[in-house]
Amino acid sequence: MTILDEIIARTREDLEISRLRVPEAQLREQALAVEVAYDFAAALRARPGLPPRIISELKKASPSKGLIRADFGVVTLARELDRCGAAALSVLTEPRYFKGSPEYLRAAVGNVSIPVLRKDFVVDPYQIYEARAWGASAVLLIAAALPPPEFRALLRLATELGLAVLSEVHTQEELHWVLDAGAQIIGVNSRDLRTFQTSLETTLDLIAAIPQDRIGVAESAIRTADDIRQLQVAGAQAFLIGETLMRAEHPGDKLKELLGNPSGK
Repeated sequence: MTILDEIIARTREDLEISRLRVPEAQLREQALAVEVAYDFAAALRARPGLPPRIISELKKASPSKGLIRADFGVVTLARELDRCGAAALSVLTEPRYFKGSPEYLRAAVGNVSIPVLRKDFVVDPYQIYEARAWGASAVLLIAAALPPPEFRALLRLATELGLAVLSEVHTQEELHWVLDAGAQIIGVNSRDLRTFQTSLETTLDLIAAIPQDRIGVAESAIRTADDIRQLQVAGAQAFLIGETLMRAEHPGDKLKELLGNPSGK
């Protein structure tokens, strides 16, 4: 069993407990009562004269790196990254392996004026309803975690609910069927979620294959402004960056550096 298989199995177990606490029909009503506040896709679309579109990720820990940031004041971090130029935020809600929480997502949503992505291993419609009920503007769907029919169904449901979907791929095969499913925002993860090894070359190759009418997002292993420029040349419109920001003493200053504005002016 890979790490990804293990995480998904635990996620499905947790879902059964969540359903006992809040039935899906009740959760759906809660979700529909919440407005989707921001346009995630519009926030990511690159335009001449705009700085790089960076999704700044609030990530406390990961299975491969362990604890990444002990000082994890979500409200302070979210406000700082918003103020310093993040196009959107990504917030981990997976509790065991990434030390995330729905409360982190709610806290971020309530304190920023940019879209917030629910970053989790979404495998069930229940989680889509959760995301909207918690105030997210977008959800992550990971191709490696879902058979194509389930991916299509979840993509369709999220779209019907007004949520954007970041569709994550790691191989050419995944990219082809995700595009065929109608995905509009394609995240290319340089980290193979089965092994947690990273390769920026994988991202460069796949980003170049994304049609220009879709939004290509480079994810993971982005550490410098030069990495961003290289990925922009390959065709990336946006960038999801977590560990590089979370390991910085002052994530906002690091974000300005990545945006090409280290002085903050």
